[in-house]
Amino acid sequence: MTAKGLRFAVDTGQLPALLNGDVTRLRQVLLNYLGNAVKFTPAGEVTLRGSVIESDDDSLLVRFAVEDSGIGVTEEQKARLFANFEQADSSTTRRFGGTGLGLVINRHLAQLMGGEAGVESRPQGGSIFWVTVRLGKVRAATSDHPDDTPAPDDAAALIRQHYHGTCVLLAEDDLINREVAGEILAPCGLCIDFAEDGRQAVDMAQARRYALILMDMQMPDLDGLGATRAIRQLPGYAQTPILAMTANAFPEERQSCLEAGMSDHIVKPVDPDRFYAFLLKWLDMAKGH
Repeated sequence: MTAKGLRFAVDTGQLPALLNGDVTRLRQVLLNYLGNAVKFTPAGEVTLRGSVIESDDDSLLVRFAVEDSGIGVTEEQKARLFANFEQADSSTTRRFGGTGLGLVINRHLAQLMGGEAGVESRPQGGSIFWVTVRLGKVRAATSDHPDDTPAPDDAAALIRQHYHGTCVLLAEDDLINREVAGEILAPCGLCIDFAEDGRQAVDMAQARRYALILMDMQMPDLDGLGATRAIRQLPGYAQTPILAMTANAFPEERQSCLEAGMSDHIVKPVDPDRFYAFLLKWLDMAKGH
């Protein structure tokens, strides 16, 4: 933002100082919006606003909006942005890079937090990308925990605290799935390497020591089962957690994973909170070996 000379402002004065919610998901949504705003605003300003939409005894419906003075979007583009794995048009992708996938993820995360996500045009030019989330009110007696202390059930924060920079390999042949996984894993602070097929995963594991491997089952050239068998033969990988990511929840699929040498499996599409807890469990177990 500084390099482009953009002005940045924050207007959240209407919000209480403390609210109870999913800090990992909310941070990811706002960072996705702010990153896009900076990317698509060649000059001018970016503003983050927060306001209360409605209130009841225990919670608030809060609206966060990221406003920019950038290139804006047309009515046709608005209808597509949150529904497809694409940006407004291919020329935008060529000029600015990326796929626009973060907006799809934002809508999904907003719905998990009891809200919605969308976009509006600014009358003076540019865009307003917004999200609503349901946040709990915090009573004074429960607000004595320092901000840098993760809640016991905040698995992503615990991973970030104890395993920041830990090297993890993710083998996935589908580009969209790789980007989804990358977006979900971003709040954890892990060092993620991506393999595009099973053969590349074996080569990468041979060249570098990984603390944990996430393995897609269906890949060209060498599938997840074959790659796991090969990796288990490499020095230092006898006990490394190798976790299958599969669209099938059938018992026979799980049994095939275990017989090939996988440690566990998780069914796609993954819920971020469940995924973070799953990773934390196996990172802790790997550390104990």
